[in-house]
Amino acid sequence: MSEWIDVCETDALKPGDHRVIDLDGTEVAVFNVDGEFHAIEDVCTHDGAEIASGELDGAVIVCPRHGARFCLKTGEVLCPPAYEDLHVFPTRVENCRVQIRDDRWD
Repeated sequence: MSEWIDVCETDALKPGDHRVIDLDGTEVAVFNVDGEFHAIEDVCTHDGAEIASGELDGAVIVCPRHGARFCLKTGEVLCPPAYEDLHVFPTRVENCRVQIRDDRWD
């Protein structure tokens, strides 16, 4: 099992904000959605472009290039042109720090 990695202090990521970090060569976008933290791989499965700069609609991220929509909680694709889900990374808050874990190889 992989270790938990600090992203930032909880106060540093306000509701509606996001932060992109490098996790062993993979860009991961961490979002604060009404006080809940969610982390996804920062790549649209439609064309491989970054997705973190897209519009947030509640817990849904809209790809800024072609409008594909994904659920931040589950990674599920909600509308085309994407058809593959996003990878969602486990998140937690520990000692006022947002943390993520790379579970892709578990």
